[in-house]
Amino acid sequence: MKLRTILLLSFLGWKSLVVFGNNEIKSGEIWKDDTGVHINAHGGGVLFHNGRYYWFGEYKSEDTSAALRGVTCYVSDDLVNWTNQGIALAVTDEQGSDIERGCTIERPKVVYNSKTQKFVMWFHLELKGRGYAAARAAVAISDRVEGPYTYLHSGRVNAGQLPANMNREERERMDKLQPDAYKEWWTPTWTQAVKDGLFVKRDLEDGQMARDMTVFVDDDKHAYHIYSSEDNLTLHIAELTDDYMAHTGKYVRLMPAGHNEAPAIFKKDGTYWMITSGCTGWDPNEARMFSAKSIWGPWMQHTNPCRGDNHRLTFGGQSTYILKVEGKPNAFIFMADIWRPKHPIDARYIWLPIDFEKDVPVITWREAWNPATYWK
Repeated sequence: MKLRTILLLSFLGWKSLVVFGNNEIKSGEIWKDDTGVHINAHGGGVLFHNGRYYWFGEYKSEDTSAALRGVTCYVSDDLVNWTNQGIALAVTDEQGSDIERGCTIERPKVVYNSKTQKFVMWFHLELKGRGYAAARAAVAISDRVEGPYTYLHSGRVNAGQLPANMNREERERMDKLQPDAYKEWWTPTWTQAVKDGLFVKRDLEDGQMARDMTVFVDDDKHAYHIYSSEDNLTLHIAELTDDYMAHTGKYVRLMPAGHNEAPAIFKKDGTYWMITSGCTGWDPNEARMFSAKSIWGPWMQHTNPCRGDNHRLTFGGQSTYILKVEGKPNAFIFMADIWRPKHPIDARYIWLPIDFEKDVPVITWREAWNPATYWK
């Protein structure tokens, strides 16, 4: 390992370790923070604020993916060297709390609301001891980017609301479906019923399921919650309120019965691009990619954007976020996780630059690359 120079400085009243010397991202390897420990921010996202990048993610333990500490935060000036800011959102020992120690907290994403001047964190939440039955979206807020964040609430999404892209004929067809009539799943008849809104109808009263997720803030500052719903069979894109703390009730379905999860989204030259994965548990699969001229669709599917070694398995990882590099036009980083369920804390990260071939995103495997010099 190369020698690194560590500079201790004071910045706006708080102290942090800034590490100089490393200038390359090496996907799949141990990625150490300023203390020399592998970064523990899995399934995460990155927020750029006041000239710095803040990486939020799941804190994983040695032998469980359950939340024993909460959501971590790291800060960087160069996207390579990261300083540990500690726990941004902590779980609690209060029995019965939504975020009781041992619950499941996944894919936390933080966005800044310039109107309220609040930092808003959304994440997928499963209640302690209930497996993946709850399928809730949860929200927490803070006055400071690094936290601490205060937990607000969780629940299913858009109760009583029908998708905006379901027309009258489709709604009438859905109304005729009987959720209890399909005893056998994965048949052609059942698949067609799911496409027609079988699970939308089933969950209409209490709200739609929300699991793997991301949050996207558009150019006009409108924010959207994108999540895997309907037993992970259909993606939903749901509009958030002006304060980013709740849903407006407007949402659309994307690829009904397509079995997509792990959504990651970005926008370039007026086109929205979304990368997802199939549903194969902790095991990797081939990345999927979609595009649209409107966030509401219609969305068109493209071929796998990955190129190079192991590209048919997304290099052994699963998408989690797409990061826009500030100050560099058309510079984006694809972020993915290499899950290690038998040793969760050792899960690794894949960060690769996104290139464009005839304006279509391409992600090529690189052993190492420098974000400071990659984009000219």
